[in-house]
Amino acid sequence: MSKILIRGAKVLGGEPQDVLIDGGTIAEVGAGLSAEGAEVVEAGGRVLLPGLVDLHTHLREPGREDSETVLTGTRAAASGGYTAVFAMANTFPVADTAGVVEQVYRLGREHGYCDVQPIGAVTVGLEGRKLAELGAMHESAAGVTVFSDDGKCVDDAVIMRRALEYVKAFGGVVAQHAQEPRLTEGAQMNEGVVSAELGLGGWPAVAEESIIARDVLLAEHVGSRVHICHLSTAGSVEIVRWAKSRGIQVTAEVTPHHLLLTDELVRTYDPVYKVNPPLRTERDVHALREALADGTIDIVATDHAPHPHEDKDCEWAAAAMGMVGLETALSVVQETMVETGLLDWAGVADRMSARPARIGRATGHGRPVSAGEPANLTLVDTAYRGQVDPAGFASRSRNTPYQGRELPGRVTHTWLRGKATLVDGKLT
Repeated sequence: MSKILIRGAKVLGGEPQDVLIDGGTIAEVGAGLSAEGAEVVEAGGRVLLPGLVDLHTHLREPGREDSETVLTGTRAAASGGYTAVFAMANTFPVADTAGVVEQVYRLGREHGYCDVQPIGAVTVGLEGRKLAELGAMHESAAGVTVFSDDGKCVDDAVIMRRALEYVKAFGGVVAQHAQEPRLTEGAQMNEGVVSAELGLGGWPAVAEESIIARDVLLAEHVGSRVHICHLSTAGSVEIVRWAKSRGIQVTAEVTPHHLLLTDELVRTYDPVYKVNPPLRTERDVHALREALADGTIDIVATDHAPHPHEDKDCEWAAAAMGMVGLETALSVVQETMVETGLLDWAGVADRMSARPARIGRATGHGRPVSAGEPANLTLVDTAYRGQVDPAGFASRSRNTPYQGRELPGRVTHTWLRGKATLVDGKLT
């Protein structure tokens, strides 16, 4: 593997430095570096971050390759600056056995655009009645450490307790989709003023908050780790903050779209804004931003949820829930967190690389940009401004809520263990 010299990059947004990559490892970081025969990348003051890690991605393979595949999804990830993604279990068949998670893991290894770590289902078939093969998935070649029925809530308290007890034995974590099913029957959007005016079934904040409250208490009782997927309400923030103050082992994520968009957009009846959990209010958005800044919310996770055109180009009630997010996540975080002064680039690296890698036990990812560390890196042109054009996405699906919207920042280069996966904004 050839040497690569990244010249004049602002490491974590700091003063420009040179970074030398040699054989998949960062060999040196400093000023005025040189290396005979090295490929030189003139960073020109762009920001260099550790490769991003997404703890919540839907790659759809096996079973829904019309929406996304491991190949197209990981190409989208590399385009967005990611070097590792965690693939959710709601595939067809469900990733509830060692065989299925190993299939997804090996597809990721084969394609090579980023590391793919499968997430195992908590229950067989995501049906919430019987624990899946948690131990077998952990012991498999995929080495699963994160388990989730995402898309569905583990609403049975006994099943949730058993799952927490089981994964505790090997340091795993249960990632909960917090949605009390009875409180959200027929729900189409956030319950509030807008839902009342539009006459759409409301999705109350308490449906999320009640499950989170139950699960942090279960985690405390068992002494195990619980992770809250796509936290979306101000009330949920307060529950997680309280739980952390008690020393409960809880972590939480927020999606980019919940940091930026509100339920006012549903007035358009455009199904591109239909998502689970739903877009919330302006008050919730500001609470989520503050919680991400102060560490109550640990990480940003995309909940990249690709759907084919026909599943979104229909009436609101019939449309699928979800948005693609891998290729726009960093830009949204720059707009909502960096340009508002809530986070600096070191904070972004912490929330989008170091912490998600730590929660998911992604070895070699989320590491400091320093000598001796794996060369998993992304270079960002933070001065760039441009309109989002989904026609240029690497993802197989185009269901983005940002089409035509101007967002800041553009990933120009991504390296996975020193191998370029994205060069000058183009996949290799």
